[in-house]
Amino acid sequence: DLLDSLLQETYPQSILMSVSSAQTDKAVLERYLSLPQGDRVCATYVWIDGSGEGLRSKVKCLDSKPGKVEDLPNWNYDGSSCYQADGSNSDVYLKPVKMYPCPFTRGDNLLVLCETYNHNDEPMATNNRKKCVEIMKQAESQHPWFGIEQEYTLFDHDKHPFGWPKNGFPGPQGPYYCGVGANKVYGRDIETAHVRCCLYAGIKVSGTNAEVMPAQWEFQVGPCEGISMGDDLWMARYILERVAEDFGVVVTFDPKPIEGDWNGAGAHCNYSTAVMREKGGMEHIEAAIEKLRKRHDRHIVDYDPHHGNDNKRRLTGLHETSSMDSFSAGVANRGSSIRIPREVAAQGYGYLEDRRPSSNCDPYVVTGLIVKTTCLDESSWTPEKKTK
Repeated sequence: DLLDSLLQETYPQSILMSVSSAQTDKAVLERYLSLPQGDRVCATYVWIDGSGEGLRSKVKCLDSKPGKVEDLPNWNYDGSSCYQADGSNSDVYLKPVKMYPCPFTRGDNLLVLCETYNHNDEPMATNNRKKCVEIMKQAESQHPWFGIEQEYTLFDHDKHPFGWPKNGFPGPQGPYYCGVGANKVYGRDIETAHVRCCLYAGIKVSGTNAEVMPAQWEFQVGPCEGISMGDDLWMARYILERVAEDFGVVVTFDPKPIEGDWNGAGAHCNYSTAVMREKGGMEHIEAAIEKLRKRHDRHIVDYDPHHGNDNKRRLTGLHETSSMDSFSAGVANRGSSIRIPREVAAQGYGYLEDRRPSSNCDPYVVTGLIVKTTCLDESSWTPEKKTK
C-alpha cells in the first residue's frame, strides 16, 4: 500500500514494530469482556511500589463477590521486582484496605487498594497509609476534610508531550487553560474517560479541566474526610494510568516535566476542620496557617517523594508558585504557599489551600502532615528536616 511504503520511508522498521506490537484493538477485547463468568469475581489488587510513586497491580480470581473489604484474602507478590526486597527474601504481603467497582471489567469485578507489609508483618517503607490512619484517628473529632487538585501531563511513547510539534514547541502559554479547540487542547478523550471511570468506581471526583501548559490536565477529588482522601486519590491515579494505557498514551506526575517557560504540576491540597467551616472559622484558618508557617521546612521536605528535590524544580516563585525557600499566605494569591480563596475571606469561614505539594506527592504523607501540624499537640511533631 501507499501508506505502508510512506511509513517505511519515514520510520525505521524497528520503530514500526515496537509501535504496532504495543497496540491492541480494544473493540476485540469487548467480545471477551461480554462473556459470562458465573459467580466468580476478578479482584485487581493495587499497591504502591518501592519508588513511593509507582503503582502495581495483579488479578486474583475469587469464588464469589466479597460483601466487605475484610472478606478479601491477603496476598503476596515479588518485592524484588518492585524495588522492595532482595531476591533471597522477596515476598511482600498485601492487605486489602478498600475496594471499588472495576470500571474496566465491570460487573461484580473489583479494584482493591492494598497496604504492603514485610515478612515480619511490619509496614513497608512506602506504606505511609498506616501512619496516616493513626494520625487521622487522633484528629477524628475535628473532622478534617480535604480536596486535592491533581495535575498531570500526557506524553507520547517517545517522551514527547502529547500533541506537541515533533520538531518544536507549541505557542506560548495563554490559550490552553480550560481551552477549547484542537489547536489548544490535547487528550480530552483521556480526561473524559478517566472522570467517567472514577464516577463508576465511586471515587469522589469533583471536577476536571485543561491546565496552563498544553497536554497538561487536572482533576479534583474531594471533599473527602480523613484517610479516604489518600485512598481515593491513589486509586484515581491508578485508573488514570489504566485509561491512558488503553489510548496508548503515557501519564507523568513529574512536577516539572518540561524545563523553561512552562508551568509545572502540583497537587494543591484544600483543607478544613469542622470549626473552620463554621461561622467565625477564619480565626481557626489563620491559626492553622501560623502553625504551617512554623513547620514550613518540614512540609517542603515531605511534600514530594524525593525530600524536596522535586519541588526545587517547581517552587521557584514563577509560574503561579511560591518560592520553596520562604513561607507566604494571601487572599486569592496563586503565588503564595497558602491561598485563602476570596469567597472564604469575604464570608469569614471555609477552608485554606496549601499550594506546595508536588504532583507526585504521597497524599497520605501530605494529609497526615497537615493534620499533625494543625490539629495535634506540638509534642507529637517530628523534628524539623532541611532540604538537601
